[in-house]
Amino acid sequence: MESNSVIKTKRRVFISTGEVSGDWHGAILIEALHERAALRGIELEIVGLGGDRMAAVGANLLGNTVGIGSIGAVEALPYILPTIKVQRDAKKWLKTSPPDVAVLIDYMMPNQGIGYYAKRTLKIPVIYYIAPQEWVWSFNDKNTRAIAAFTDKLLAIFPQEAVYYEKQGTNVQWVGHPFVDLMAKIPDRKEARQQLGISEDELVVTLLPASRTQELKSVMPIILEAAKIIQTQLPHVKFWLPLSLERYRPEVERLLALYDIKATIISAQSQIAISAADLVLSKSGTVNLETALLNVPQVILYRVSAITAWIARHIVKLQLPFISPVNLVNMESVVPEFVQNDAIPTAIAASALELLTNPQTKQTMLDGYARMRASLGEKGAINRVADSILDYLK
Repeated sequence: MESNSVIKTKRRVFISTGEVSGDWHGAILIEALHERAALRGIELEIVGLGGDRMAAVGANLLGNTVGIGSIGAVEALPYILPTIKVQRDAKKWLKTSPPDVAVLIDYMMPNQGIGYYAKRTLKIPVIYYIAPQEWVWSFNDKNTRAIAAFTDKLLAIFPQEAVYYEKQGTNVQWVGHPFVDLMAKIPDRKEARQQLGISEDELVVTLLPASRTQELKSVMPIILEAAKIIQTQLPHVKFWLPLSLERYRPEVERLLALYDIKATIISAQSQIAISAADLVLSKSGTVNLETALLNVPQVILYRVSAITAWIARHIVKLQLPFISPVNLVNMESVVPEFVQNDAIPTAIAASALELLTNPQTKQTMLDGYARMRASLGEKGAINRVADSILDYLK
């Protein structure tokens, strides 16, 4: 008697990423992989390096890498040994239970080690999704050559990224940006305000100071000083502060009290808090792109230690056209950036107040958002990514 049941083939996918944004991208990818794999009759086992979001959608974590990320030479020092240990433990596990494909998400230096191990020792296909932004800040082609050496396919989310890596001899597919789909699912301003209990006439500024521990010290005080100036000029303003990690709450509460800023702290609802806002005051990062796609005005800042800045300027001779993904998409100054010595609270607050009080300034930024959005590709990016990965499981 014939059976109508589908015999599924089980395959193992290894995903390696770090930090809050990588964990989020990894979780979204895992959901898409399972959905697309089911259509092909493939049963997946996902193992990886990531965080709680990846674990929540079924990944077997070989190590948690969300809390051991940083930006800058000096800032990275405390995380070197924990990163080495996590990688060593993961490699031991992978050697005994090799996956069918390795997927790397950002997390440049740790993922170079994992990439070489997957290619040379495990001899499995390696796919880089959301590659390091070498096309923006590369001061030599060492890292680019390294990525090309172990990567079977690079799935590019920015058009310039695709062109750059293709010129370096990498097998590239431009998939478009997953945020185009994801941000379309976030409630609009009216619904977001209803969910958070914010009335229509309230003036709301959402503060996004830190997704890394170092940013609680280097970025958050600057944001709070700027917020205090805004509060003085616009006493009716209400601040909302979504936590990127719940363990940051005690330090965030301490800093808010120190700077005498009254803010509503929430967990795991950053996109809702962005959508509900009149303005976002944020550190530089992927959250800037979320804010732009949600059509909310923003001011961006960043600062690293003086030693790291000196090394970047004098030793590495790093020259960045922009730091925010919003401005990098078309290499156009859409949102104001205040970096390092320019990250002065009075200047940041003045830019924020201009956006809050001048409709023309706000509209100019929204027009820039529209041009940026047009360069991010069509909807369906995450499915294209998942399908491309699954093609390696034949």
